[in-house]
Amino acid sequence: MKSRGLRCAWGALALCAMAPVAVAATTVSKVELSAPSTDSARMVLSLSAMPDRKVFAIEKTADKPDRIVIDLTGTRMASGLRLPHAVGPVRAVRSGTQPGKTLRLVIELTRPLNPVVSINGSQLTIDIGAVPAQFVAAPAPSPAPASASSPASPPAPVRAAHAPEDTGRDVIVAVDAGHGGDDPGASGANGTKEKDVVFAIALALAKRIDAEPGMRAYLTRRNDRKIELRERIGLASRAHADFFVSIHADAFKNRDVAGSSVYVLSERGASSEAARLLAEQENLKGGISKADNEDQLAAVLMDLSQGASKAASMEAAERMLSQLDRVGTVRKTKVQQAGFAVLKLPDIPSMLVETAYITNPGEEKKLRDPAHQAALAEAIFNGVREHLRTSPPDGTLFARQRARSGIAPIIAGSTGP
Repeated sequence: MKSRGLRCAWGALALCAMAPVAVAATTVSKVELSAPSTDSARMVLSLSAMPDRKVFAIEKTADKPDRIVIDLTGTRMASGLRLPHAVGPVRAVRSGTQPGKTLRLVIELTRPLNPVVSINGSQLTIDIGAVPAQFVAAPAPSPAPASASSPASPPAPVRAAHAPEDTGRDVIVAVDAGHGGDDPGASGANGTKEKDVVFAIALALAKRIDAEPGMRAYLTRRNDRKIELRERIGLASRAHADFFVSIHADAFKNRDVAGSSVYVLSERGASSEAARLLAEQENLKGGISKADNEDQLAAVLMDLSQGASKAASMEAAERMLSQLDRVGTVRKTKVQQAGFAVLKLPDIPSMLVETAYITNPGEEKKLRDPAHQAALAEAIFNGVREHLRTSPPDGTLFARQRARSGIAPIIAGSTGP
């Protein structure tokens, strides 16, 4: 007797066991590497099929350089395929096999740079550093206004211009650790610096995001350096971020004041005088003058008023407050609004989280505790994930999963069933 996939032995008893059926692995047939500049590079992988994947950056250690890691599940290199040589900021490319037949490609870098991933059919592209301008898609043209006789179209969900229709791509979350370098931010009585604790929280948050299927983190700063607010916005935009969260620690002259709060960009002034002063203070530290702030804010808010970005930001911020309430005290139970320059991303839902008051001795101590930093990161992560699963950007794995479940995405600011 012959049966496909069966291996039988006959004796006093008939014994038949399933033989393992070979499953074809995804094959990498070509690896191309180019460098449009000394600060950027592009790697293109040609695959027989698009596997589950994870792409992330690792900072240099005492014996290893900065590097970008590409893990491809159930994937192997084609026989005889050679990896490309060093070019631009790439000093070497190597490969290896991880448990579960995962192919790992490691790109060693001369400096810390972040990856931006895009998919086109069975091609996986990793842009390293600044994405060349010719590869960034222009925003889609605005639709023509509906005529009086045609039914009004439902509001569209927030969708970044780069988003493909349906590739199952990762949602990209820009994680912005406030301050850095010669801008320490606020300080606690025991010398704790805001820039250090928020960076630790940002790293924990990025790690948690990268561990979640369908999500990928992009850190605006990966070390202790000062980044101007305009540059933070530009980095998030060039990384094709779908969501932006900036992490800070608050301060006040009254050391008894404690608790966290969440801010979104305001269209019509700050929600309180304290919110206005905080935004002005952060903007000035970030290199934005009051005149610049007012001119830029007016231009950006015009864009925001025409889209769903602000509504999505508010909805996500409310979810974030609920999650932070599980970790500790919430200072302001309603989402606050102010003209933070770092939140001026017209097509990306954005928020600023004040994790705690570093000037409160009890909260300063907690902010130094890695366990509490991890708890804050988990709360922020849960808030972001909850929002993105409910209102997933087009073309993402979250959008595909929600479509398969038969549940329509919730459109921020819309009404109805």
